[in-house]
Amino acid sequence: MEIGLQLLSSSWGEREMSDSDVYKEELELALRADELGFDSIGMVEHHFEDYSFCPDNFVYLSHLAAKTKNAKLMTGAVIVPWNEPLRVAEKAALLDELSDGRLVLGLGRGLSRREYDQFGISMDESRGRFDEGTPMILSALETGVMEEHKGEFFNQPRAVIRPKPTRSFKGRINQVAMSGDSVIEAATIGAKMMQFSYKPMEVHKQEIDSYATEYRKLHDDAPPVPIFIDLTVCDQDAARAEEHVRKYVGDYFLSVMHHYEMLGEHFSSAKGYEEYGEAATAMREAGMDAVLEAYLDSQIAGTPQQMLDKLEARRAVCGDFDMLFCFKFAGMEQETAMRSIETFAKEVMPEMKNLDVPRTLAA
Repeated sequence: MEIGLQLLSSSWGEREMSDSDVYKEELELALRADELGFDSIGMVEHHFEDYSFCPDNFVYLSHLAAKTKNAKLMTGAVIVPWNEPLRVAEKAALLDELSDGRLVLGLGRGLSRREYDQFGISMDESRGRFDEGTPMILSALETGVMEEHKGEFFNQPRAVIRPKPTRSFKGRINQVAMSGDSVIEAATIGAKMMQFSYKPMEVHKQEIDSYATEYRKLHDDAPPVPIFIDLTVCDQDAARAEEHVRKYVGDYFLSVMHHYEMLGEHFSSAKGYEEYGEAATAMREAGMDAVLEAYLDSQIAGTPQQMLDKLEARRAVCGDFDMLFCFKFAGMEQETAMRSIETFAKEVMPEMKNLDVPRTLAA
């Protein structure tokens, strides 16, 4: 099983943190993850708010490339509708060169109306922009040239990518896929599917199966195992683990609900977000307390043994997968985050690494 660290660049929470503090503390955590043997380190793209703020994850990962030795560096993810395809291809080629081939290019289409509004882009265009821009990026990274393109959203003269990509990105493309159409799109472009853990595991399993079926239909090889992304606390002290899960994972959940306006009615009328509209209706009917409890229960967190037990329970439903863990969020004290990642690396990660997880999903 491949295990990575996902960075969130967030100052949401009770603790007052400057933006500088957020970056200093997360960088320390990232460097420790590389030392501890994590397979990858990912950074999000988010803008403008305490929820999360890394406006250019290529810049961040380029900084990590000079300070780390082993971990793969993952954009988790570049939000394609907010970026020009040519610039994404150029930045990816440059970072891959500087990191000696350690880049994993993660792509997404974004969910926050707040961010779309501040970019002056309609959410109704998100699916179209992603579906049009992504093949342009992937083709340019394979050929070294972004060919002339005249589309609905992007008009691109022929452009040569410099530095020229020297390694194929096949097998190094991930896509955040949290809705049915995104699941199909990930399969279509041959990407590894990434999902944040927040739905019932039976629903995640249905989406994994849909992805695998579509992938096998379109490609000559087997689909890669998916990646789950979990918010976690790992602590030998069971009472403290429970306290910190409720405090920090609970506060992160509230930040998600606020930033994405998850209970809002706008998803129902936003093109390409109809499933989120249905989810918002279901959450309003269930009530915040019930939704919070379900979210807390879905994360692989707690004592080392509790984490391993939850991992096996998920595997029993979903089959094989890789993992990204978020160890710092919601204003968490650095001491707590560092204790968590150290305990995880010592007590949990070796057991996870010993699992016989294949690179592709069985037929």
